[in-house]
Amino acid sequence: MDSLRELFGVKVGLSDHTLGSAVSIAAAALGAEVIEKHVTLSRSDGGVDSAFSIEPQELEQLVSDVKDASDALGSATAWRTESEAESIRLRPSLYFAEDVKAGEVVTGVNVRSVRPSGGLPPVDIDKIMGKRVVKDAQLGDPTSWEMFEI
Repeated sequence: MDSLRELFGVKVGLSDHTLGSAVSIAAAALGAEVIEKHVTLSRSDGGVDSAFSIEPQELEQLVSDVKDASDALGSATAWRTESEAESIRLRPSLYFAEDVKAGEVVTGVNVRSVRPSGGLPPVDIDKIMGKRVVKDAQLGDPTSWEMFEI
């Protein structure tokens, strides 16, 4: 699934000709956005596709299982709750601790970690130390990558 998605830049799916729902559930867990499954009112009626078709109650269970699998995977963007947003806003970040002119070098004196968030995270302090500032900054301005020579 991942290879096809990356190679062709398209949404991926599965044409499932297996009995049961395990392969479809696995495909959904791997990011399939469409699953095609043959359905028959009764396998005992016979027909070309009957051997690998599912019956209505199996289809209902498949839909439920795929939804459960998808929900269990969650989302990297949906984890933050509203109450956590305030905590994140109050995290420290890097700000200019004094006026700095374009061309000046970043030091531990002119850039500091303070609250609230808004600038680069404190973990990036070593990445900007010794870099030149590309435009004037004032005391209290938050840092951003655009402020420094790369």
